[in-house]
Amino acid sequence: MEQLSNKRKVTIMLAIMSAMFFAAINQTIVGTAMPRIIAELGGMQYYSWVITIYLLTSTIATVMVGKLSDMYGRKPFMLIGIVIFIIGGLLTGFSMDIAQLIIYRGVQGIGAGIIMASVFTAVGDLFSPRERGKWTGILMAVFGFSSMIGPALGGWIVEHMPWSWLFWIFLPIGIIAFAMILFLFPKVDQKSDERIDYAGSIFLSLTIIALLTGFSLVGSGDGFTWTSPEIIALFAATVVFLIVFIMVERKASSPVLPLSLFRNDIVVISNIISFIINAGMIGALIYIPFFIQGVEGVSPSQSGYVTMPMSFAMVVVSALVGRIITKTGKYKRYGIIGLPIMIGGMLVMANMSEVWHAVTAMTVFGIGLGLSMPIFTLTVQNAVSPRELGVATSSSQLFRSVGGTIGIAVLGSIMQSRMMKEMNEQAAAAGGGGALEGMDPKVAEALAPLQSPEILLNQPELEKLLHGLPEAVQPIANGIVEMVRTAMANSLSTVFLVGAGLVVVAFVLVFFLREIPLRTSNHMPGEEVEEAAERESDKLPSHMEGAH
Repeated sequence: MEQLSNKRKVTIMLAIMSAMFFAAINQTIVGTAMPRIIAELGGMQYYSWVITIYLLTSTIATVMVGKLSDMYGRKPFMLIGIVIFIIGGLLTGFSMDIAQLIIYRGVQGIGAGIIMASVFTAVGDLFSPRERGKWTGILMAVFGFSSMIGPALGGWIVEHMPWSWLFWIFLPIGIIAFAMILFLFPKVDQKSDERIDYAGSIFLSLTIIALLTGFSLVGSGDGFTWTSPEIIALFAATVVFLIVFIMVERKASSPVLPLSLFRNDIVVISNIISFIINAGMIGALIYIPFFIQGVEGVSPSQSGYVTMPMSFAMVVVSALVGRIITKTGKYKRYGIIGLPIMIGGMLVMANMSEVWHAVTAMTVFGIGLGLSMPIFTLTVQNAVSPRELGVATSSSQLFRSVGGTIGIAVLGSIMQSRMMKEMNEQAAAAGGGGALEGMDPKVAEALAPLQSPEILLNQPELEKLLHGLPEAVQPIANGIVEMVRTAMANSLSTVFLVGAGLVVVAFVLVFFLREIPLRTSNHMPGEEVEEAAERESDKLPSHMEGAH
C-alpha cells in the first residue's frame, strides 16, 4: 500500500467505520424485533436457523476473503461485500415466510463476512500493531454504538411500522459507505505470483458447512439428537473433509489458510479463547430478548432500552482500553480483568427475576466485553508477518464465528430440552397428562395456542387471545400462560449458567497466552532492512542490476 499521511489515514478510517456501522447496525437492529417477526411468519422451531445461516455464510465468506484480500487488496472486497449486503437486506424485507427469511439472511451473511474481514484487516494495513489498539477500540466502539441504538430502534420500528423496514431503513448508509470506500481507499498492487487455492477453499467450506449444519440441526428442535444418523453422518463428513483439507493445504503454494499459522502458540491460544468467548456470550446476546419480552412481557421497543446499558458500557470501555493499549503496549491484563466481569454478568442473568436485574446484568456484561473484545484479534495480528495479515485476521474471525454458531446450536438445544422437560413436569403436576386433557374439545382448541412459547413473544396476540376466551376458562388460560412463562425462565437460566461456564474456561486459557511487545511499525523485525534493499534495487537502471 502506498505511503499515506496521518490525515489521509484518518479520512480512510472514516470510510471504514461507515462500512462497519452499516454492517453492524443491520445486525443489532434485528435482535429485539426477531421474536415478533418469528411470531408473524411462524416457525419458532427454526428461530435459531435465522441466526445460524447468517453466521454460517459470514464464516465461510470471512475465511475465503482473508487470503484473497492479501492477494488483491482489501478495497475490492469491501465494495463487493457492501453490494451483497445491500441486496441481501433488500430481499430479506420482502420475505413471505420463514424459509425466505433464512435464505435471504444467508445472502446478507455473505456480505457481512466480507465486510468484517476486510475492515479489521484494513486497520492492520494502515497502522502498526502499537497504533492498532486505539483504532481497534474505536471500531469496537462503533459496533457498540450500533448495539446501543439498534435494539431500541428495531423495537420501535417493529411496533410502529411494517417489520420489513428493519432491513431497508439503513440501506442509504450502505450506498454512502460504498461511495466513500470507492473514492477514498487506496489501491493495492496485485500479487501476481500467487494462485488462488481453489481446492483448499472448497474443502474448507465443506468442512465448515458439515460441522455447523450438524450442530445447528441438533439445536433446531426438529427432533434431531446427538445420536441421530444424520448428525453422525455430518460429523463424520466434517472429519473426512478436514483431513482432505489438511492434505491439500500441505501441498498448496498459496494456501487459503496456511497451516503454519497453527504452529504459532499465540495465534492458537488467542483463537481458542475467541472461540470459547463467542460460544459462551452468544447466550446473553441472543436469548436475553426471550427473558425480557417472553418472561417479563416487555414490548420490543422497551426491550431495546433494557439492552442499551450493555452497549453504552462496551462503547466507553473499549475505546478507553484501546487508547491505553496504544500508550502502554500492554494488553493481556485486560483479558484477565474483563472475562471475570463477563462471568459475573452472566451469573446475574442466570438468577434474573425482574427487568432491573437484566439491566444490571447487561451493564456488567458490557464492561467485561469492552475490556476483553479488542484484545484477541490484536494479539493474532501482532504475532504474524504483515504478509499474512489477511489470513491471520480471517482465522480469528473464523474461530469467533464458528464458536458463535456452535454456541447458538448447543445453547438452543439445551433451552429446548429444558423447556420441554419443565412443561411436561408442570403439566403432570397439574393433574395428569396435560392442562387441556378431558376438557371440552372447542375450549381445548381455543386454549391450545397458549401452550406454545411463541405466544409469549407476541404480547398483542396473547392479550387478544385471552380477552376472546369465556370468563369461566380465564383462570385456566392464565395458569397455562404462567406455566409456559416459568418453563421459559428456568430454561433461560440454564442457558446463561452454561454460557458463564464456557467463559470460565476462556479465562483460564488467558493465563497461558504469551504476551509479546506490540510492534511500532508494520514490519516484522528485519523486514525493514530487506524492503529498503529491494527499493534501492528497484531504483537501479536495468543494465546495472546484474552488477548489483
